[in-house]
Amino acid sequence: MDAARDLFSYRKHWASRLTPAPVLPMSRAEMDALGWDACDVILVTGDAYVDHPSFGMAVVGRLLEAQGFRVGIISQPDWTSTSAFEALGAPTLFFGVTAGNMDSMVNRYTADRRIRSNDAYTPDGEAGRRPDHSVIVYAQRVREAFRGVPLVIGGIEASLRRVAHFDYWSDTVRRSILFDSKADLLVFGNGERQIVEIAHRLAKGEAIGAITDIRGTAFARQGLPEGWSEVDSTSVDEPGTIDPPKDPYAMDEAPVAGGAACASGPDGAQPAGKEKVVQFQRRVPKLDRAHTVVRLPSFDAVRGDPVLYAHASRVLHLETNPGNARALVQRHGDRDLWLNPPPIPLRTKEFDAVYELPYTRLPHPAYGEAKIPAWEMIRFSVIIQRGCFGGCTFCSITEHEGRIIQNRSEDSIIREIEAIRDRTPGFTGVISDLGGPTANMYRLACKSREIESACRRPSCVFPGVCPNLNTDHSALISLYRRARMLPGVKKVLVASGVRYDLAVESPEYIRELATHHVGGYLKIAPEHTEDGPLNKMMKPGIGTYHRFKELFDKYSKAAGKEQYLIPYFIAAHPGTTDLDMLNLALWLKKNQLRVDQVQNFLPSPMATATAMYHSGRNPLRRVTRTSERVDVPKGIKVRRLHKAFLRYHDAENWPLLREALKRMGRADLIGNGKHHLVPAWQPAGTGKPVASRRGSDRRAPRGAT
Repeated sequence: MDAARDLFSYRKHWASRLTPAPVLPMSRAEMDALGWDACDVILVTGDAYVDHPSFGMAVVGRLLEAQGFRVGIISQPDWTSTSAFEALGAPTLFFGVTAGNMDSMVNRYTADRRIRSNDAYTPDGEAGRRPDHSVIVYAQRVREAFRGVPLVIGGIEASLRRVAHFDYWSDTVRRSILFDSKADLLVFGNGERQIVEIAHRLAKGEAIGAITDIRGTAFARQGLPEGWSEVDSTSVDEPGTIDPPKDPYAMDEAPVAGGAACASGPDGAQPAGKEKVVQFQRRVPKLDRAHTVVRLPSFDAVRGDPVLYAHASRVLHLETNPGNARALVQRHGDRDLWLNPPPIPLRTKEFDAVYELPYTRLPHPAYGEAKIPAWEMIRFSVIIQRGCFGGCTFCSITEHEGRIIQNRSEDSIIREIEAIRDRTPGFTGVISDLGGPTANMYRLACKSREIESACRRPSCVFPGVCPNLNTDHSALISLYRRARMLPGVKKVLVASGVRYDLAVESPEYIRELATHHVGGYLKIAPEHTEDGPLNKMMKPGIGTYHRFKELFDKYSKAAGKEQYLIPYFIAAHPGTTDLDMLNLALWLKKNQLRVDQVQNFLPSPMATATAMYHSGRNPLRRVTRTSERVDVPKGIKVRRLHKAFLRYHDAENWPLLREALKRMGRADLIGNGKHHLVPAWQPAGTGKPVASRRGSDRRAPRGAT
């Protein structure tokens, strides 16, 4: 994985002789002031343009600028015509289109398919400033305005919709967004390597259709290139009878025939006194992986067969490690969707350089005094790492950013804190967060680069922490100590979620956290208490939460601080029964917890849990016609009930809970004693029936493209 070209080793484009733009232009007048007759690249985004490294468009724009390209931004354009897309003219190289930092459907709709009343990435939080399926709509307008200009799509919406995927809001399987957007190239995952190489190759005169060899890109093609071999996905993950394994996401654990390294007897039994050696059984002939493509079931096949959809999802997730992933292909009509292996993670030196580009760290001046909530939340925070090896099935971070942690150096992080202190308006001395997708995966990695490159497991911490994983938090502790000692810095908080099953491996980290870096409350995500849903989420058992809480309370008390954990839970996740939710509610009551912010499971594109939701099968194991079925809470009534169990203390939910408890044979939990879950009486003016929306709960939202 070290063979990737350094991001900053390319010969700079001619425009590098120009002075870097104070802020990337969003209007022709700004281009004129810079002396530009045209932009080389124009980036279209569904977010407000904030020149800050927490915003994807700013990172891509400033990185391309550092390569010597003139970059313009079209932010939250009016999509009802082409006028806004023509504002900067035609770029000399390509258009880049993204929905922004969030999938546009997740941004616009709640888990109950209701339109959200605000948008954190829009000035003053105004809702409705982006269309449904923004990438498709923006790309269509770009094509109408400039038909012959190369079009590249990327960002999280394109990344997570790169193959045939289940769309929760329309309750259908949609084809790859590459085809619906009519783009030339799709960039998936973190896109720095891909976008830099695309820009330089186009600048040299290469045709966009000839760029088919960049990792982390997808495109349409016909036929198999010369020198390539193809294997069917059912050969990679052969269907068959399933015996319940200890590890619910394990591949078949079978010795390789004739392999002396297996240390097993002729019948496959392990010799007495010897530890079992586990190896994955090879199901296909040994081929050149670099020139082997795995064919997934076609779009038509997965659209019509949920079991094949679950199988395709499993195979896709098995091919996500940059060290061993093969290319994937999936037929869409008369064309193939081709996905190259994932991009190589950034080295620390490259990661530092990307985050130290000349960002203003402010919203574009065109927004005036308007407040952009997402920026207000992160303007005093610092990203220290990227990626997540947790592999939670309901989360898309691993699918997008990868499970190999990319780290910034301690010096680079300190320089950014100093820049916040010296340049960011309103800084009061408090760094609001040092983190990333998780707070405490900084510099944690596999102890062996060779093992890491060969591993195909989706999680390093489930069902337990892998013995090959380095869990030493000393580098993070060192960073915390250095950061809080900086002149002008009064406090450094940790607001990113702490992975508590890792934290308990380092009590010293918990001591450091509780003593210095918690502002009274620390958010943490046990997600559930019951093994059924936790196994489908790939989350640790609730006992691990209790161990963390014991240490956190101990060190908080030793520091003379009254501090609390704020636990987060998910309702209606695949694998959750009514009884599971009842047991969770009883646990909350026993522990005197009243959670206010609760969330129903939202099936986001490409997530493993979404495949469970759609298919009713468990893709953490081999998927067959007779394989494990998963309880899936669907429909507005059951989803409301599961959410009501989390808010058992809310009088509005009591009528619904009484009805459910009677149906479940647990009327003994209705009463006015301390051991009851809900009282038998109802306060006046509460518990009135809520009028349901017209139509089915599975109706597509208005305006879906």
